[in-house]
Amino acid sequence: MKNKNVLKLTYAGLCLALCMVLPLLTGQIPQIGSQLLPMHIPVLLCGFLCGPVWGLGVGLVAPLLRSLIFGMPPLFPTATAMAFELAAYGLLSGLFYRLLPKKTSSLYVALILAMLGGRIVWGLVMALLMGVTGNGFTLTAFWAGAFGNAWPGILLQLVLIPPVVAALKKAKLMLNE
Repeated sequence: MKNKNVLKLTYAGLCLALCMVLPLLTGQIPQIGSQLLPMHIPVLLCGFLCGPVWGLGVGLVAPLLRSLIFGMPPLFPTATAMAFELAAYGLLSGLFYRLLPKKTSSLYVALILAMLGGRIVWGLVMALLMGVTGNGFTLTAFWAGAFGNAWPGILLQLVLIPPVVAALKKAKLMLNE
């Protein structure tokens, strides 16, 4: 259906735009602005809303584009690792949402699995990138980066995303069904 593809492109564009703008807003919050993981939210939503392919695309492009436009996050290694991480978020949120029963509990399961999968991908890519440059990436660095420093964003995602997806579903705006 042609209209559905145009709508997916529009939603994906909106999610990509949010990836550009949200860090500017959260960056104004001292101490925890970057810990809110502002680019993760639109990518996860894109996966739920548009499906795994669109979520993967937005996730892959967003950190690299933001790095090139705004200089943040730094292209190497941060934006490069984030590109793989966010691509995994978009892909997995869309895939799990499509495969699991359409219940509220399944929405949380899909979100948590996507978040865990993305963090694992980030850790693997960071280990590879740091290994190539001769720097180490320890298990302690993984735990700190993936969970320790990210807990405000993880909490925000768990509180914000399921009600937004439920509201979009209720409004019949979900395209990944």
